[in-house]
Amino acid sequence: MLDFIWFAFLFGGVTLSLIKGEPAAVTMVLLQEAEAAVKLTLSLIGNMVFWLGILSIAEAAGLVTMLAQVFKPIFTFLFPTVSATDTAAGAIVLNLAANMLGLGNAATPLGLRAMQRLQELNPDPNKATPAMCTFLALNTCCITFIPTAVLAARTAAGSAKPAATVGITFLSTVVASMVAVIADRCCQQWWGRG
Repeated sequence: MLDFIWFAFLFGGVTLSLIKGEPAAVTMVLLQEAEAAVKLTLSLIGNMVFWLGILSIAEAAGLVTMLAQVFKPIFTFLFPTVSATDTAAGAIVLNLAANMLGLGNAATPLGLRAMQRLQELNPDPNKATPAMCTFLALNTCCITFIPTAVLAARTAAGSAKPAATVGITFLSTVVASMVAVIADRCCQQWWGRG
């Protein structure tokens, strides 16, 4: 559906430019915006590489294991069927830490690693376990303390106040995470998967 919407926008813009006799204007805008997109992407690479490096160092230094132990009570509440010493716990902690730093792209491979390990622990590979559902819910709307990617994008785009969204981002992600955990628990109870 989204492909159709984008095609309609593009087709409508080109058609309108032909009707008005200004196809060169559309071509120039497309080229300028393509260049701007490449510049924005390149400006975000440094930020992403830095935080991925920090997460790799934290994992190699054993900080992930330490974080898993510090957050063991919360982890045990959220994932009662997953041992806090299992590799899935480390992957989940790393994924949530990346999301808390606003590094959605960096969190993706960590989330895939966590989900693969949870699938290995799954007694029925055709059904998601409660731990998998909880992880997916938290991964989708994790609390974000520092929306790093948003800050970098706003800075690269020339925003006068790139940090203006930090407070509302934190507040909205706290509410979203609470709603996700409550909905997850309710669904587990209603469908008897808890």
